[in-house]
Amino acid sequence: MTQYAFSLDPSRCSGCRACIVACQDQNDLEAVAFRHVTDHEAGAYPDVRVSHFSIACQHCGDAPCVLVCPTRAISRRDSDGAVLVARDLCIGCHSCELACPFGAPQFASDGRMDKCDLCHGRLDHGLTPACVRVCPTRALQCGPVEELSARKAEAASVRLLESLGRGTVPDGA
Repeated sequence: MTQYAFSLDPSRCSGCRACIVACQDQNDLEAVAFRHVTDHEAGAYPDVRVSHFSIACQHCGDAPCVLVCPTRAISRRDSDGAVLVARDLCIGCHSCELACPFGAPQFASDGRMDKCDLCHGRLDHGLTPACVRVCPTRALQCGPVEELSARKAEAASVRLLESLGRGTVPDGA
């Protein structure tokens, strides 16, 4: 099984919240949002920094929500590791909400849980999740964990070389 996941580069995230709007549109959501953007301020005037973090279900390999669901309404899809909810089996007990460290489970007006499903229908057709597709700064990515890890390692190597004055940045630039 290939495990898919989201990856966020907070240094690129502008906090525009386009990912939230795309998710709500893709899933016909009105009152709940499967993705949230949190803003974190650091420093003191005049050196103030703001970082933005776009957070949704992380489709954990050992998803605690799957483990605690008494009706087995939550399961992992073998093909990509997406953690999915069978809403018709949900009894609204909120065990998943208590178990999830990311706050992913959301409860609709009918009392049943729903959450990000990794846009598995889009993935099945070779497309990226809606939130990733609309990210204007490409801060949000989705793919196999191994690929995402390799990209992060490569980006870190490039930043290190640039900071040392070597690599892709010409001297004197």
